[in-house]
Amino acid sequence: MKFMQCCVCKEKPATVHLTQIVGEKMQKLDLCEDCAKAKGVNDPTSFAMADLMMGLGASQELDPSAGIVEIKCPRCGFSQADFKKSGRLGCPDCYKTFAEGLAGLLKTMHKGTRHIGKAPEPLRQTRDKAERLKLLQKKLAKAIEVEDFELAAQLRDEIKAINGGETPARIR
Repeated sequence: MKFMQCCVCKEKPATVHLTQIVGEKMQKLDLCEDCAKAKGVNDPTSFAMADLMMGLGASQELDPSAGIVEIKCPRCGFSQADFKKSGRLGCPDCYKTFAEGLAGLLKTMHKGTRHIGKAPEPLRQTRDKAERLKLLQKKLAKAIEVEDFELAAQLRDEIKAINGGETPARIR
């Protein structure tokens, strides 16, 4: 039987398995006993999945006497402790302030690290078509510039097909 390794130390077998569901996304975390204790997983009141992923677990509570400086957002004053409590950031500048720890956290929670928003399907299709046409037109201009007329003809035909058989006036 194959054992899962700890996601943190990557040495010992994982005995603590955490699952967090946010919306329709599921995150799984497998920890060994030592890493679970070190991160405060055994105390549910002081643990959040975001803490572990950002390295802000209970064992790393911010303590001025230990010489650890608390990072705060210059715009809203939001701190790592505030993020730990709420699981949310205070303002758009917080993403820049806490960028180092957030990059990994966001990659595990979402498809990427850049927010593109949601759009109705017909609008998204229209945007995708416009972006594709723009790209093809740039490639066409480059092909004409380097006198690769065979490629230019292929690109022209592809543009024509996307436009439903009509060739835009600029390309004719």
